[in-house]
Amino acid sequence: MSEKIIRNRRLRKKLHLDEFAILGFDFSFKLASTTGEDYEQFFTSFAALANTQHLYISLGNDNELFEGSATSADRYGNATEENRAAMEALLNSQAIVSEVKIGDLVDACYGM
Repeated sequence: MSEKIIRNRRLRKKLHLDEFAILGFDFSFKLASTTGEDYEQFFTSFAALANTQHLYISLGNDNELFEGSATSADRYGNATEENRAAMEALLNSQAIVSEVKIGDLVDACYGM
């Protein structure tokens, strides 16, 4: 009884389905308690990564644990494996960051 619903191109585009799906990934990390300068340096480099990789980042925290998601800033663009690798490399290179987890690419509209 579960037949695949057939939608025309216009509806698939509006609903971000099939070839118009937008991919993104989740991530989380912990920040150690440190000085304000260290936090400022970390978040400056984090923002620079988002700008150079053309990513939209949503980020929330609960005490020391930060959780977020990243999608492409390009219209109808997708986050890529290179974006995931760049995020992981940046987070792992920071001394105040620990417990880095980078999720797989998933449908940002329906899978995150």
